[in-house]
Amino acid sequence: MVFAHGFGCDQSMWRFVAPAFEASHRVVLFDHVGAGGSDPAAYDPGRHSSLAGYADDVVELLDELDLGPVVFVGHSVSATIGLLAAARRPELFDRLVLVGPSPRYIDDDGYRGGFAAHEIDELLETMDANYLGWSASVAPVIMGNPDRPQLGEELTSSFCRMDPTIARRFARTTFLSDNRADLAGIRTPSLVVQCRDDFIAPVEVGRYIHENLADSEFALIDAVGHCPNLSAPDVLIGVMREYLDP
Repeated sequence: MVFAHGFGCDQSMWRFVAPAFEASHRVVLFDHVGAGGSDPAAYDPGRHSSLAGYADDVVELLDELDLGPVVFVGHSVSATIGLLAAARRPELFDRLVLVGPSPRYIDDDGYRGGFAAHEIDELLETMDANYLGWSASVAPVIMGNPDRPQLGEELTSSFCRMDPTIARRFARTTFLSDNRADLAGIRTPSLVVQCRDDFIAPVEVGRYIHENLADSEFALIDAVGHCPNLSAPDVLIGVMREYLDP
């Protein structure tokens, strides 16, 4: 079972979830290039200007460790990265668990991504102007759960640990992506996990992925915010176990 973290995070974000599966699976955690303990020299501005480049990294990781077929658990943008990797090398993936996924963050005709184009432009401009200030203001909103401010503080700290230049580029790659058309070509069985109140990925987005992804199941969990792996790990573990071991 391979766990992949979201934007601005690292593998420590899975510390409340991954151990629950160590008895039944070989658990592998990693940091995307530019995050956590990854090698900064591995970052390639060309390769990593699209999510396809990050998907290639996942495939290389699975090949290097001789893993597969795996259960791939991807949070946020890593859910899309996992979908792209599974489309490229389906034999490496047994099932996908997609936590808070979004194939497009910007609203479109007949599609609600959660943000107007000008809102994403403003978000990216603010990040370019003051990354640390942006992190301090946005991370608690993404986390939700204002009654537990320590969660927002942890996400802020995680954002601030990321190399600002890489973070800004990864943000553009993430928030300007549109991978809706890629869903039709994916046949790996998948579980879409959607929080009932998520600032980044509204419920409509989770249902859209489920409706456009063959052989998928949908779980709407009673959790607030975009990071149930931190805010509601027991709930997330429960729906994962129900899916993987019905």
